[in-house]
Amino acid sequence: MSAPSPTPRAAATDSGHDSVSAQLTPRRDLEPSVWSQLEPLLPQVSKPIQYVGGELGAVTKDWGAATVRWALMYPDAYEVGLPNQGVQILYEVLNELPDTLAERTYAVWPDLETLMRTHGVPQFTVDAHRAVRDFDVFGISFSTELGYTNMLTAIDLAGIPMLAADRTDADPVIVAGGHAAFNPEPIADFIDAAVLGDGEEAVLEITAIVREWKAEGSPGGRDELLLRLARTESVYVPRFYDVDYLPDGRIQRVVPNRADVPFRVHKRTTMDLDAWPYPKKPLVPLAETVHERYAVEIFRGCTRGCRFCQAGMITRPVRERSITTVGQMVREGLEFSGFNEVGLLSLSSADHSEIGDMCSGLAQQYEGTNVSLSLPSTRVDAFNIDLAQELSRNGRRTGLTFAPEGGSERIRKVINKMVSKEDLIRTVVTAYTNGWRQVKLYFMCGLPTETDEDVLEIADMAHEVIKAGRAATGSKDIRCTVSIGGFVPKPHTPFQWAAMERPEVIDHRLKILKQAINSDRSLGRAIGYRYHDGEPSLIEGLLSRGDRRVGSVIRKVWENGGRFDGWSEHFSYQRWVDAAAETLPAFGVDLDWYTTREREELEVLPWDHLDSGLDKDWLWQDWQDSVSEFEQDDCRWTPCFDCGVCPSMDTEIQIGPTGKKLLPLTPLGGNGMKVPAGGHSH
Repeated sequence: MSAPSPTPRAAATDSGHDSVSAQLTPRRDLEPSVWSQLEPLLPQVSKPIQYVGGELGAVTKDWGAATVRWALMYPDAYEVGLPNQGVQILYEVLNELPDTLAERTYAVWPDLETLMRTHGVPQFTVDAHRAVRDFDVFGISFSTELGYTNMLTAIDLAGIPMLAADRTDADPVIVAGGHAAFNPEPIADFIDAAVLGDGEEAVLEITAIVREWKAEGSPGGRDELLLRLARTESVYVPRFYDVDYLPDGRIQRVVPNRADVPFRVHKRTTMDLDAWPYPKKPLVPLAETVHERYAVEIFRGCTRGCRFCQAGMITRPVRERSITTVGQMVREGLEFSGFNEVGLLSLSSADHSEIGDMCSGLAQQYEGTNVSLSLPSTRVDAFNIDLAQELSRNGRRTGLTFAPEGGSERIRKVINKMVSKEDLIRTVVTAYTNGWRQVKLYFMCGLPTETDEDVLEIADMAHEVIKAGRAATGSKDIRCTVSIGGFVPKPHTPFQWAAMERPEVIDHRLKILKQAINSDRSLGRAIGYRYHDGEPSLIEGLLSRGDRRVGSVIRKVWENGGRFDGWSEHFSYQRWVDAAAETLPAFGVDLDWYTTREREELEVLPWDHLDSGLDKDWLWQDWQDSVSEFEQDDCRWTPCFDCGVCPSMDTEIQIGPTGKKLLPLTPLGGNGMKVPAGGHSH
């Protein structure tokens, strides 16, 4: 592996491209670069440094020496995309293979897009400024469906045919991944394949298939390559499946249209996280990004069973990294990167069986330095004084976020977020008395069965938090921020059948909540209020539970200028409403049909042929339990509830304690960071 290039020029050679359309001639035998055309445009755009590359941790490899070449994209701006953990891990895993090359590309802002179209510059990678169309595989990781329009921009700028059906052997295979890939049907027309679940082993398997196919002389062309991917039963290729509809618009069935394609596609689960200690060499951004820290995923999966939470459902079972591997990763990552913050990431970090020892060990190791620890989101019932003291030992207190999600105890039972008001106040007071002056409380609006009263209880809770904090600290210098997100029903969750609330209802509740927070001026002054209105959530709901017919809406929005829909200043609700009104009636459905309509038990859902491991009958029963306000325990510490994941995926819950201590942090052995977990499974 060659070292990161000091300048883009060193990594690039002039390819002499004149236009985006000139890309339609495959040039994979050459080392393409568009830097000579791109460089003159950069002084004319905002934040040009985001397109330059050459970051610490970046890799450029010899194009000619690589057999399989990947372009990896997080479909958002550099400042959001670069810190993305998933892309960084795959980038490193692929580049460790001697015959494989992986480079990164991000969404370009509209100012550069316009110039690229004018000057014929195609979508490029930031590592060596190679044209995306010249790669074998174009992998796009979606954590939110609102990135779909940015994907279309990248495909079009690359000179790749928009529709998968129109692509030839000269075009890269476009593979979608990330959480949104668990229902890729709305983008089925635009992608060639989708990978469900963990990517580490999946990208190696795909690479091996591409390598072997190319070594054989690419027999059968693109169709044969896609067929080989589909036969793995863990790569979904939409073109090999037909969808039939009932007269009322519902799906009748989704069936393979070839005999050698599986009826169901299964998710990938990487079991031994200690064997995959990535990123070892994190990317250090040149431009400002949303997160600048060394992030370690301390465990994957969650069994808390929050009914709205797709991430918690689709990443089951829980798999912990051992305390010793975490310690080694932190030591090596900080030495390499120079970051001064360590983020201990997971869906519920304080639930790690050794979180106390982990935090105290790291705090002790870095005491007296400028290194701080953070838990990005902390469960109310898992935060305690010991944890608070370790997180603030170096005197730097990073932000604390707690997520009660629902304002009233009733709605928290509906969503299975088992936290009492007393728990929350006790936890926040612990933070205030340990020196924090600012905490963030995250809630959702528009949850199933929610009423105005449920939402107004958020104001009561915020008032109680400030009063209790002032009483405990004797100071008025404390604040909390109430942050409200809109509820979006997601596939593979108990709420996949739920109706969405209309945007005007959400906006009404947000308005009366703000009034309630400010009804007591003394307390209201100490409470910040941030919210997302109901309109973007409704569109996200259309995309999250849509089927292939929704692809026409996405394309129409993109043609009408839709870009960066995850950014409030670029999002246009009216553009989506108009596109839906223009395209969906031809199919006998409309926007409300996809969003505010409750589904029935036996309806075929667009993603039913994509197996997350969760038993659909179990999900339906949990939906019924939700409506009757019945709480479900965490199966990590209690007997199995038969959600289906462990037996159907041949996996198991892997948790400690390992009985080992984090300190001392020792140098690595010859076999990398492979440390036996030593924990127990059940």
